[in-house]
Amino acid sequence: MTDPKAAARAIDALRRGWPVTVYGQDGALRVMAVEAADAVTLAAFDPDDQADILISAARAETLKLTNQRAAADPEMPVQVARVPWIDRDVAMAIADPVRDLGTPLKGPFKAQPLTAPDAAAATLRLARLAGILPAFFVGADGESEAQVSIEDVAAYDDGARLLIATRARLPVAASEDAEIVAFRSPEEPREHIALIVGKRDSSPPVVRLHSECLTGDVLGSLKCDCGPQLHEALHQIADAPWGVLLYLRQEGRGIGLVNKLRAYALQDQGFDTVDANVRLGFAIDARDFSVAARMLDLLGIGTVRLLTNNPAKVAGLEAAGITVSERLALAIEANPHNDRYLATKRDRTGHQL
Repeated sequence: MTDPKAAARAIDALRRGWPVTVYGQDGALRVMAVEAADAVTLAAFDPDDQADILISAARAETLKLTNQRAAADPEMPVQVARVPWIDRDVAMAIADPVRDLGTPLKGPFKAQPLTAPDAAAATLRLARLAGILPAFFVGADGESEAQVSIEDVAAYDDGARLLIATRARLPVAASEDAEIVAFRSPEEPREHIALIVGKRDSSPPVVRLHSECLTGDVLGSLKCDCGPQLHEALHQIADAPWGVLLYLRQEGRGIGLVNKLRAYALQDQGFDTVDANVRLGFAIDARDFSVAARMLDLLGIGTVRLLTNNPAKVAGLEAAGITVSERLALAIEANPHNDRYLATKRDRTGHQL
């Protein structure tokens, strides 16, 4: 039987720098997150300095460790052979591409055959769920703070486990006639939110899928268009007979706040938003729109007019069983800080701006 709670315990342990054992069909890996390790915990985990390092194919490509086939999937695992001069600081330089300009001469490195390929892939998936860099020390057998299987990870990351937690009336600036609904799953600590605006009738609601963006939504960042999109979407929903804003806790297109800020640092070095995510070792867009589909299903909504410039959201909802009867554009003015970002969305990820 699967145990999503095991994945929750593993995510917590990895963030704290504790050892975790990940079980796959082809074996098991005992791992420790590189960014959460320190000299003391690493010495306890790997007293003989022999733990290889597990990284993503995208990162390995930058380090000249993969062929083109391996690099086709940025989240594919690659195992780097440990040599004596790779201490914790060097391992962190291997893990974090933001440091490349400060430590440009690294290597040479040697790729090892993967000890347990499917367990390795699940380990990198745990990194994304934990919001940490996809880089791990792979140690010998020993004690772990948590044990998790690939099936546990899949069950934890399953939007079907979402349930409605509570709901309440919430007048907002765009409309005084609004209700907020909170969703949570038994294991996932982050709550997703729906804001239902207007009086529900038989017409398809105008729906906006908005992924959390602390920097844009709260701080007013000019690097993206998230804050203006959020507020414009609320006003367009309020102008419709009725509609729903789904606020999804999928910061940084699914890679988490800290990794998003690392992507910002890479953008400051000249990389666009797509290359920054990939260079960190993640997919271009790691969001799971089946979460939004589950929320709509729990609200009894099967057909929507989707307010989006992103065809992937249309495809994601329809793949999860929601009918998109119409796509409505969301036009936002560019500024000098986000014009390249918007051009990248248009030219590289197919946004219909």
